[in-house]
Amino acid sequence: MNITTFCPKKFLKQILPVHSKKYSSLPAYTKSKVTINKLTKKYNAGKKITMITAYDYPTGLAADNSQCDITLVGDSLATSILGLKSSNEITLDEMIHHSKAVGRATSRAMILTDLPFGSYNVSDKQAIKSAIRLHQEGFADSVKLEGGNDQMVGRAASIINCGGIPVCGHIGLTPQSVSILSGFRVQGKTLNSAKLLFEQALKLEQAGCFLLVLEAMPEIVGDAITKLVNIPTIGIGAGRYTSGQVLVLADILDINNTGSVPKFAKIYKNVGKTFLEGIEEYTSEVVSKTYPNPDKHIYPLSKENEEEIKSFLLKQYNIEF
Repeated sequence: MNITTFCPKKFLKQILPVHSKKYSSLPAYTKSKVTINKLTKKYNAGKKITMITAYDYPTGLAADNSQCDITLVGDSLATSILGLKSSNEITLDEMIHHSKAVGRATSRAMILTDLPFGSYNVSDKQAIKSAIRLHQEGFADSVKLEGGNDQMVGRAASIINCGGIPVCGHIGLTPQSVSILSGFRVQGKTLNSAKLLFEQALKLEQAGCFLLVLEAMPEIVGDAITKLVNIPTIGIGAGRYTSGQVLVLADILDINNTGSVPKFAKIYKNVGKTFLEGIEEYTSEVVSKTYPNPDKHIYPLSKENEEEIKSFLLKQYNIEF
């Protein structure tokens, strides 16, 4: 079965870039918008699909300029950026705020935004309303929800068919359900648990999802799901054979300078250390009075005007230079 079976042509053509070129603060359009059609062509050609998280204008701009296919505004920002203890603490309004900032920076990548915990769990109607808000207010091209049980499959189908918004499924380790999973544990390690993931993947595909995120599962399970479905799979700790990969920006750049990331992640650059070093160098120069440098950082004033101001200050306020 093909993705076109479930997604009307108007959604395959995808939404045009949200922003106009006339706003000079936005990046130049050097590449055309990533759409479901383009992702499908890449998937059919056997080319890997790339996804990275972003949380605001600077990270959204970096993601868009990097030529990553999909920018995920993930609820992981709750812990990695906002300092909350759990991703379940972030609200829909907060997700819209961050998605909107990423949207302002994005002209090329597809924006995929997480539906946060509590924004779609109650009913199909709630899920549709939340997805519409993320799309309408948060510039999301598509939304992601967690879980593959019948209720979540129904939510996905409702958002697609009634809200007209593309949906990405997410199975395996689903962080929003970490309490019921008894912690951040690898899923699909037994035959029965693997079979459950196979069934969930097929149901989400049948519901019309254009993409599946597979998190924290043995490589053979991620590979099997990728072979079972006819839509792209994006792995995060699901092995080498998924259709693409996603990682958390805060992990790959070690933004918080922890030196620690999940087993499946890799630190490519230590941006957190660079932040710290830059701030420490600045602080040191202020204390030592080497910043501001009079030859580089001071606005010039003509000698005549300077003397006039000095004379006024001396006469009026008895301030002498």
